[in-house]
Amino acid sequence: MRLFTLLVGGCLMACAGDPPAQAMEVGQARELIAQQRDLTAIPRETWQQMLTPQQFDILWNAATERPHTGALLHNKAEGVYVTAGCRLPVFDSRHKYDSGSGWPSFWDSLYKENIVLKKDFSWGMRRVEILSACGEHLGHVFEDGPNPTGLRYCINSAALEFIPQPVVETSATEDPR
Repeated sequence: MRLFTLLVGGCLMACAGDPPAQAMEVGQARELIAQQRDLTAIPRETWQQMLTPQQFDILWNAATERPHTGALLHNKAEGVYVTAGCRLPVFDSRHKYDSGSGWPSFWDSLYKENIVLKKDFSWGMRRVEILSACGEHLGHVFEDGPNPTGLRYCINSAALEFIPQPVVETSATEDPR
């Protein structure tokens, strides 16, 4: 009987799987984001508290916003695009172009170490999904972009935040070069 109890107990423990992620306060998560460390330790429940419902659905459930509706689609200002959650810099305005797809498009990424490319066979298609280094779903990359890369990083606006570059003013007598 003792052996039976040990076997059943061991089986139940093995079948229980991983323990649930530890709860994390929003303030603690924001501190990790500001320090850019341990970003993958932030549980989904905390992300859900920090992001809008649309951002959470796109970043953590791989949803897609409707085309031609994103706030950053027509943004032409100079600056850097960071991920909406982890705040990782991923795209530069110099690489943005109008692909006509209805989503912000870039022909190159800013820091290769901040993105992960993953094969995506969902919906019966062959695509390459773009994730941030902390696991956020950003969009997809296609091989129909302009030179010099031939790539089109097709990104959900809600997955990004835009950080404008400060305007550097020069005096009239100063050579701007």
